[in-house]
Amino acid sequence: MRRVFKGLAALVALLLVAAGALYVGTMGEYPVPATVTDDPALPRIEVGGVTLHSESFGDPANTAIVVLHGGPGADYRSLLPLQALADSYHVTFYDQRGAGLSERVPAEELTLQTHLQELSGVLDHVSPDAPAILVGHSWGAMLASAFLGASPDRVAAAVLIEPGFLSADDAQAWGLRSQEIIRQPGMIWLGLRTGFASAHVDGPDEAAAQDFLIGQMMHAFASDPASGYACPGESYDSPGWRAGGAAGQAVQTQASAEDFDALGGQAHRFAGPVLLITGACSTWIGEDHQRAHLALYGDARLSVIPGAGHDSVDDAPEAVLAEIRAFLAGGG
Repeated sequence: MRRVFKGLAALVALLLVAAGALYVGTMGEYPVPATVTDDPALPRIEVGGVTLHSESFGDPANTAIVVLHGGPGADYRSLLPLQALADSYHVTFYDQRGAGLSERVPAEELTLQTHLQELSGVLDHVSPDAPAILVGHSWGAMLASAFLGASPDRVAAAVLIEPGFLSADDAQAWGLRSQEIIRQPGMIWLGLRTGFASAHVDGPDEAAAQDFLIGQMMHAFASDPASGYACPGESYDSPGWRAGGAAGQAVQTQASAEDFDALGGQAHRFAGPVLLITGACSTWIGEDHQRAHLALYGDARLSVIPGAGHDSVDDAPEAVLAEIRAFLAGGG
């Protein structure tokens, strides 16, 4: 028994030394930008009692476009090239609740339903009297698709840029493959180092350390070749302000099978035009995956963007803008 105890004591001592070395080795400055709660200079709107980081461009008299970012828990920074549409439309971007530079909220307020209610509130703010155009990327495209089924009369047309999954079965398959990527030794080691680095994050609020950790891991996941999000030999380098750590986990973990099926299962209720966009380099949720989504909509077509990965707006903004303009000019 003495040998066992000595062995355990040695192991504990070794782990403590390793932890100490990691803590010291990751010391440094890890700045995290303030949200609208602490930075009064940030543009904002109030929706459903939550303060959202938001900007609008163009003439408010024009048809409204509302842009929905990915994640959950990302922000709209990489989608800002879509601001060019403000020459003909009134374009609004917003960071969703608990994400980007918007106000942080409790996990129980981060569900599919609260996000749908929030989108409805944004539309009340920017287009109360007329249907708007939705442009969503990744998770934002999934959210837009669910909104088409829930409130079809509030949408004139939709552009869905690589929605990840739109049913419970696809969600399960996506989760299994995601776990395979996350459990790779390199990802585990990166997560360990990033976890220690997050211990050195000094504000500006209580969520900053978790946001830093989840943001770094989201970027690493998207950059891993197994995710197929970037073109060969490239990393996923789309810019962002700040991740929402709780939002990045809460929406999916609290969702039911019915919630997942609602992402695409009711979209046929929308009679208007839908444009699906995918990057030619995107191999996991790229062209084949998006062609399967076409059947969910009554009037949909697919555009494949050459030289682009999952975030085609950042990778090939001019090509994406040309596709969207042509789609909208043709009445969808």
